[in-house]
Amino acid sequence: MRRAQQLLASALAWLVAAPAAPGQARAQIEPLPPRAPVFVRPYQAQTVPPARLANSPRLGGLIRAGHLYLTVQDAVALALENNIDLEIARYSPVLAAVRLKRAEAGGALPGVPSAAAQASVVASGQGVLGSQSAAGVAGGGTERVTRGAGNAQITQLGPITQNLDPIVQSTTTYAHRSLPQPNAVQSLTPVLVQDLVNTSYSIQQGFLTGGTVSLSLRGNWLEENAPSNLLNPSWATTLSLSVQHNLLQGFGRAVNARTITVSRINLRTSDEQFRSQVMAVASAVLNAYYALLASGEEVKARRSALETAQRFVRESRRRYELGALAGVDVLPAESQEAAARRDLIIAETAHGQNELRLKNLISRNGVADPELRAAKVVLLDTLSAPAEEKLPELAALLETALRRRPDIAVRRAAVESTEVSALGTKSALLPRAVAFGTTTQQGLAGTGRTVTSFTPGQPPRVQQPDPYFVGGFGSALGQSFRRNFPSINGGIFFQAPLRNRQGAADQGIDELQLRQAELGLAQFLLQVQVDLANALAAAEQARTRWQAAAKNLELARTLLAAEEKKFSTGVSTPFEVVQQQRALAQAEAAEAAARASWHSARLALEQAAGTLLDAYGISLEEARRGEVASHESKLPDNSR
Repeated sequence: MRRAQQLLASALAWLVAAPAAPGQARAQIEPLPPRAPVFVRPYQAQTVPPARLANSPRLGGLIRAGHLYLTVQDAVALALENNIDLEIARYSPVLAAVRLKRAEAGGALPGVPSAAAQASVVASGQGVLGSQSAAGVAGGGTERVTRGAGNAQITQLGPITQNLDPIVQSTTTYAHRSLPQPNAVQSLTPVLVQDLVNTSYSIQQGFLTGGTVSLSLRGNWLEENAPSNLLNPSWATTLSLSVQHNLLQGFGRAVNARTITVSRINLRTSDEQFRSQVMAVASAVLNAYYALLASGEEVKARRSALETAQRFVRESRRRYELGALAGVDVLPAESQEAAARRDLIIAETAHGQNELRLKNLISRNGVADPELRAAKVVLLDTLSAPAEEKLPELAALLETALRRRPDIAVRRAAVESTEVSALGTKSALLPRAVAFGTTTQQGLAGTGRTVTSFTPGQPPRVQQPDPYFVGGFGSALGQSFRRNFPSINGGIFFQAPLRNRQGAADQGIDELQLRQAELGLAQFLLQVQVDLANALAAAEQARTRWQAAAKNLELARTLLAAEEKKFSTGVSTPFEVVQQQRALAQAEAAEAAARASWHSARLALEQAAGTLLDAYGISLEEARRGEVASHESKLPDNSR
């Protein structure tokens, strides 16, 4: 018995220490302690690194003398390293890999398993009760006692995949029983006292084809006080091999591996979802950067307008003192100065809000960091735009978008997953047919005893056990392995609901949902075409508006210079000069806003085409690591 336990323990250690198959997905977690025994590692809790809540060193290196100096590339790099939304998205591919690992183990969906415990039993032919059972005579205490748990089992549609991880099980029970004997003819004692030790070992392996193989070895040791027992104590062994396989419902690798296939699709699409999140974060940072540039230029324009208004007020007052102007003519200049001061305050407030927005996008803790909160953002790039621009054709943009947009890949994968999942309900539509077979080899041995029985009117009869059954556990185990007492049984189980409405409804629902998913994908592709056309038109319109705003600004400057020259010669009035000053301030703000709108339109076009990361040289691998290599700031070609 002890030798068998050692052998099975060695087999268990080999099974759990088996390396993962090539290409098996591994979760990005901390490795287990290297000194832990190999066969213990699968049962140790995995450790996930703590969440990174501190900013990368790059942010502190860009703050100098209370100023945060940023280029476009620096802002994008800081966002890839510190943006909290992106940090959350990094866990999605890891979770998908772990879920794939869970699916590759097979079995039902995660739930609450049911369990059963078995009490000690006496093998057939062993001892008094075993002899009665073998002879078909009911004796006291020969029944098998089981105790079922009332836990719930989570169900799933379609056949349940077999457990693909080998399962090794060992059970050892001890019992001491006192059983009254109403008929003591066989036991020769009014109370049968037994000491039992039941030990069982088994290993079970499931297959994706829909079958299961299990090998089990059971050993029973029995010692009792019955004088009629020829073998006491005795050992009984049972070695059995069982095979069962689905023939209709649940048959085939495609059906049983559907959860694994869907998990692999999800693992593939998790990269696309992460790329989509990187594009969203990059677009938000770039828009915030250009918005801050535009608000900064508006602040400069408003400050210049205020300085011009103040200078004009001083000139008007000087002329009033000289008697060249009436007192009422000074009021328009003072009114313009007050309006310019108001516009400057509004512009500075908007600029501060844009600065706060950008800080939150490039930092994990935002303005909660005292150094970042006190730092003033200084942007090193400008709202430059190329003199000429040739936008791609809509057909080329659509072709690029179909290949590069991550949301299209995710929706296509969702349709593929729905199609794979439908295999389960299609298989569940079939009747159940299971072929099964078991071969069993038994053995029996024990310490031989001579039993003398007395029958009234007859001479005493001496009984001795068959020498073949005299021995220990090794003798009984040898009989099992030599197949001295084999038993074979097999059969086919068949079950078919006559109307099968449940299976037909489940399969019909899956097919309808698959068609909905396919139509939803087609609808989304049509929307992609509309979005591309709108983005292309918006980019063209934004450039036209910027060119018009630039011409308007040039005209406003010329008109103000001419009006001031006329005022200096006494031909114009203060009111007309104030009007030109207002027009110039509005033209400067409109031109800066038009340039920012052009950048935003270009970003929207790049994002709609799925080429935003390439346009700004953003590495997806660096985004996954959260570490961006140091490089010189470089704007995309369309922003030079």
